[in-house]
Amino acid sequence: MSWTRRFVLALSAVLAALAATLVAAPAAQAHEERPVTLPDGSGSVPVLRTGEPDLLVCKADRADFERRIAAFPAELKARNRALYARCTAPGTRQGFRHLQQAVDAVHRPGMTIAILPGLYEEEPSLPAPTGACATLKAPRSSLGYQILSYEQQKQCPHNQNLVAILGKKNLQIEGTGASRLDVVVDAKYAKLNAIRADGSDGVYFRNFTAQRTTFNSLYILAGDGFVIDDVLTRWNDEYGFLTFASDHGLYKNCESYGNGDSGIYPGSASNINDGRGYDVPRYSIEITGCRSHHNMVGYSGTAGDSVYVHDNEFDHNMGGASMDSAFPGHPGLPQNHARFERNLIHDNNASYYRYVTDGTCAKPPVERGYEQGVVCPQISMPPGTGIITAGGNWNLYENNWVYGHQRAAFFLSAVPAFIRGESAWGKQTDTSHHNRYAGNHLGVDRSGASRPNRTDVWWDGQGGGNCWQSDSAASTPTSLPACGTARGEVSGDTRRVVGEPVKLAQLLVCADYNVQARRLPAGCDWYGARGIQRVETQLTLGVAAVLALVGTLLWWRRLRGSRLAAVATALGLAGLVLDVAGSTLALTPTSVPALALLLTGLWWTGIGLALRAGGPRPVFAWTTVALGVLTLLDAFDKAVLMIPWIPVSPAWVRGLLAVVWVLWAVIVAGARGPAPAPAPPTTPAAPATTAATGDTPVTGGTASSGGTAATGGTA
Repeated sequence: MSWTRRFVLALSAVLAALAATLVAAPAAQAHEERPVTLPDGSGSVPVLRTGEPDLLVCKADRADFERRIAAFPAELKARNRALYARCTAPGTRQGFRHLQQAVDAVHRPGMTIAILPGLYEEEPSLPAPTGACATLKAPRSSLGYQILSYEQQKQCPHNQNLVAILGKKNLQIEGTGASRLDVVVDAKYAKLNAIRADGSDGVYFRNFTAQRTTFNSLYILAGDGFVIDDVLTRWNDEYGFLTFASDHGLYKNCESYGNGDSGIYPGSASNINDGRGYDVPRYSIEITGCRSHHNMVGYSGTAGDSVYVHDNEFDHNMGGASMDSAFPGHPGLPQNHARFERNLIHDNNASYYRYVTDGTCAKPPVERGYEQGVVCPQISMPPGTGIITAGGNWNLYENNWVYGHQRAAFFLSAVPAFIRGESAWGKQTDTSHHNRYAGNHLGVDRSGASRPNRTDVWWDGQGGGNCWQSDSAASTPTSLPACGTARGEVSGDTRRVVGEPVKLAQLLVCADYNVQARRLPAGCDWYGARGIQRVETQLTLGVAAVLALVGTLLWWRRLRGSRLAAVATALGLAGLVLDVAGSTLALTPTSVPALALLLTGLWWTGIGLALRAGGPRPVFAWTTVALGVLTLLDAFDKAVLMIPWIPVSPAWVRGLLAVVWVLWAVIVAGARGPAPAPAPPTTPAAPATTAATGDTPVTGGTASSGGTAATGGTA
């Protein structure tokens, strides 16, 4: 391994360790589950059965039932009345008053449960556990709930679940109402999950609502084959829909809102395409025709692998969609092979952090006001962003409408493997590669009306094989690798193993969020910091103050006789002022930062040349010139073209060299001896005058009493 590669990896490891320390608190808030094995892939997506149901669930209040079906079309009303008569017939073995009772009655694969219109609070399942179930021994998550084994879930199915479907195969559960709001399963914030399907291959959920939990409404775990069809989830501490470690899944025509994490979360989807390029044989989960809105984020997936997301709408969340490799304990990391097409991703500018700061989210869930629009964000999230990819590979984002965002349409950053709990050296830079953003409609809605994003692309600069469409109006960095016509073609590819230092600092600061502790990172504009409050501005101001002080001192002590040094120092001070001003213009398309780097680069180059011409320290002089050249190179890299095939940005080398230069410049400026004198005049010197007494001639000075000549000063 070359020394440059070792240096880069060592630098990445230090940064990753720092990142791991800072994100430890939010990482612990992610979905924590027992160790699970991904399905073997032998299953299939279940198909809706349209025959008569095997089991029925209804309430005994006939008047309430009639009120609920009063506006139904005649045919649907007649069918529901017929089913109700079967459900309530004396001595029937088909009718139950609670969904859990019907689930418990399932005795073979392939059965169907129909739920008639009504509110199902599952009263027998609501009480707190007693007896042996109250004393189960199991590790606890950071949120306080026990992480139970599958055997413990079977032993005590209602410790955490309102309705528990454990090991049932090919089970179909559907509401019989005219809309999904006609059948409501309500956990009343008394359970982690409203409905949990665990190890139940082939489950099909259709046409109902699940709501009000302390974790998620509909949870499918370790299932090979599932469908979520026309289901609504809402008002949960964490997720609306959570599918985890599953394969052959389909979400369609679903809706979710009012969730503290995401409306739709296909976490640890089966990692069937690991090691492949863009061309894959199939996807493990498909999501289509859904709308997810007014959540922390519309869609998310730690290890959301091989997920095909198309023709959905993600709007009015804090973020539209995200996928990441930022949380440990999820099979299938790092995230890879998500495909987003023809989605509407717009106006995701909500900021719900105010409910954390004012204490609303510290109240019991039932008192927070979720039903009135309160959302309690569970993890750090940059509001105003369309699609966030934090440590993902081989993702395709094509032909989506992404508009109306106050931060960025696309956000891409790397995540070192330390953060997900892997310490191997070779894995630390294994994320943020081969993500393709092409053919998207940016800053316009489907009608063609202008709805600009503040910036189209925010990228930390790390990774290789990433590319963007050429019409990205505004981006940071300004110049991006461009996508070719074929997938895999990249013009101006970069392969950097660490992101830009200022952006990395921002990510590290912003990650230090904890909803339980009501801790919002100071200095992060995700949480409302503006101007001098922002960490980027604070860092820039501090660096500028040090450089201005040291640079001015160096000029005054060593270079004030040089016109070149005076001009260069003036340019440098102007550049530092512009650098501070530019740091306050977060995400605003402007040439100010690049101009600041240009002036600063000319400053260092100029004073380096002045030092070389007038001083006895050539190594320091050429080091100063090199620092200037690196700064000019950094300006070119950020504003004109990202320099390909270099392992780190010029900003890193420039920053490290600047630390050495500052210390060295202080030593040079403080060394004894006068500043260099101005250049001698070009006019001929006056003739020497000889004293009448016959002493030795004196030129340009005063004769000593001993008669020795003195030139340019006192002998």
